[in-house]
Amino acid sequence: MAECIIYFSILFLVACIMFAIGISQLKSREPVGFYTGVKAPEKNKLRDVRAWNRKHGIMWILYGGSILLCGLISLVAGVLECDSVFLIIMECAVWVAGIFVMAWYHGRLEKRYRL
Repeated sequence: MAECIIYFSILFLVACIMFAIGISQLKSREPVGFYTGVKAPEKNKLRDVRAWNRKHGIMWILYGGSILLCGLISLVAGVLECDSVFLIIMECAVWVAGIFVMAWYHGRLEKRYRL
């Protein structure tokens, strides 16, 4: 049980980092980047900076929420003593799929908001 709580605590901290990234992007007045090593677009090269930042911020918050949800499911399953191998596979799938979905969505936003 202790390892489940430690694991959930770590996932909670990671989710908080994702939430912080999302909130900082929501509040930013300058165009934000996607944290892929590519610089953020210039303000004059976007149709709507506020919408660009809002959509990127929401994307990071949802990613943090999916990590937190996986942690909650693991915590409940740990209390119920469920099979942990399945949970680890599920969580890794959510994290990896989330990264690919975010990269895909960022590409869509690029096409939509770039001038």
